[in-house]
Amino acid sequence: MSRIETGEKNIKITVETTICAPIERVWHAYTTPDDIVQWNAASDDWHTTKASVDLRVGGAFSSRMEAKDGSFGFDFAGTYTDVVPNRLIEYSFGDRAATIEFAENPEGVSVRVSFDAESTHSVEQQQAGWQAILNNFARHVEGRK
Repeated sequence: MSRIETGEKNIKITVETTICAPIERVWHAYTTPDDIVQWNAASDDWHTTKASVDLRVGGAFSSRMEAKDGSFGFDFAGTYTDVVPNRLIEYSFGDRAATIEFAENPEGVSVRVSFDAESTHSVEQQQAGWQAILNNFARHVEGRK
């Protein structure tokens, strides 16, 4: 499920998935650099070559994302603004913000990511890209390829 909300100032995009795994495994895979480099890509022609996580309020994170053909790369980085283990992560990146909510339910763990849209890419492209990354995350945690 995904949705787009418009406010006075910006557009907020939300993507979501449910993962059939214990909350502890979901949280660990989302917040551990060794796991992040395995799932953090929107398509098969991209990958994350390194990641760092200082999971505390004021702590920094960074993921180096690169095209596999070496044609382009960038650092996705920011600062954690709120962390509630197994429940919530909020962070800022540039002048934007994101919230990740983890909620246990009978089917597993719902992971909902809401983020401020940027103006370079269309809302649809951003939504599709972030949903693809979240889908890769779910496959990684559930052990599917």
